[in-house]
Amino acid sequence: MSDRYDDFEGIDDLDGPGDSYREDGPAGGDADDGLLEEELRQAAAILDPVPAGLRQVAVDAFALHDLDARVAELTFDSLVDAIPVRGETDPPRMLTFRSDTVTVDVEVTADGLIGQLLPPGPAGIEVLSGPRAHTRLTADDMGRFTGDAPPAGPFALRLRTGGEVVVTEWLRA
Repeated sequence: MSDRYDDFEGIDDLDGPGDSYREDGPAGGDADDGLLEEELRQAAAILDPVPAGLRQVAVDAFALHDLDARVAELTFDSLVDAIPVRGETDPPRMLTFRSDTVTVDVEVTADGLIGQLLPPGPAGIEVLSGPRAHTRLTADDMGRFTGDAPPAGPFALRLRTGGEVVVTEWLRA
């Protein structure tokens, strides 16, 4: 063999597929895969470690995950879907989220949030923003809500309407 294959010790010892190689992979299967996975994990930890701050943000974001919540998907974003208005220097960002039971219209401005739930009704709303404390808002009987502080960085809304919990997709303000 040439010098290119010097790293593959014992490769000449294989007489055929029946010796130590099966059609579905090397003999030993899952045990060998687990060993290889662990070696790759250790190499990645040494060569490209995850920064401690990023790891903490990931853990905190996972803690916000609610398994029983329905997800309201983003169906309209004025940054992507709207036609620009001439002369408007800082237009508010308009967002619409929909789940099978509720629609949430939100306007994000420099002054905060303004929104409405459809169908209208009272609800508790949390503005989730990663590891920071949640801002709590309340929707009135018409489904309207406002918040004084605009979200900084990625955010999502968690709505509690009766016995149902709906969480919007995460996006950056």
